[in-house]
Amino acid sequence: MPGDLPKRADFCAQTGVMSGVGASVAVLAAANVLNNRLLPRAYVPTSVAATGVLLALARRHGLTLEDLGLDRPTRGRGLLWAAGSVATVSAVYSAVAAVPATRTAFVDQRARKSLGGAAYQALVPVLFGTVLLEEVGFRGVLWGLLNRRQGPGVATAVTSVLFGLWHILPSRDMGRHNRAVGRAFGPGAGSQRAVTASAVVATTVAGAVFGELRRRSGSLIAPAGLHWATNGLGYLFTSALRRRTVV
Repeated sequence: MPGDLPKRADFCAQTGVMSGVGASVAVLAAANVLNNRLLPRAYVPTSVAATGVLLALARRHGLTLEDLGLDRPTRGRGLLWAAGSVATVSAVYSAVAAVPATRTAFVDQRARKSLGGAAYQALVPVLFGTVLLEEVGFRGVLWGLLNRRQGPGVATAVTSVLFGLWHILPSRDMGRHNRAVGRAFGPGAGSQRAVTASAVVATTVAGAVFGELRRRSGSLIAPAGLHWATNGLGYLFTSALRRRTVV
């Protein structure tokens, strides 16, 4: 029947979106296991390779640069949002570091002692390992696919939950590496589960903030800037505080 053609077309389009979402989630899950359990030393190459696969999937499913938040008209706006995020996070971290009671948040064994080492962590593993993969994967490809069919609200909600679940594996050693987290939750299996649950909730909320930045700016650069500032500046502040303590 001719009247059934639009319904069939819509069903096929919906099926294509779900296929793209499923494939993208599978790529992200594989990268997560490789980075956190099987090949942690190949963190950056694995993340870059997975990003390439995700972009290939985006092209296969018809996403444009605009769908991914990478089109030219929104780049300037995205850069302005990113610069504002870096300035804001720097101010917040400076305030936290200035208070002895909250300064322990920066005591993290994963950070390098030297400022040069911390800069390397911020500019290579964080930028090309963490931010590139997670922003292209969650706020780029997945957000673009879901937004095209379901709108920005659903896109942000779904990607935020997936982003939270993505942090289950990385959070498993958080209490051991970060002194403030270790003190807050204490030792034991129950405490570890609490750390993981807290990390999932916190990163789900962060994912919602990143998704809203993506929606408001229209650019993937905006959430990527805030994401890098949160992680990358953390390493730099940690290193600076450790050097001051040693001196």
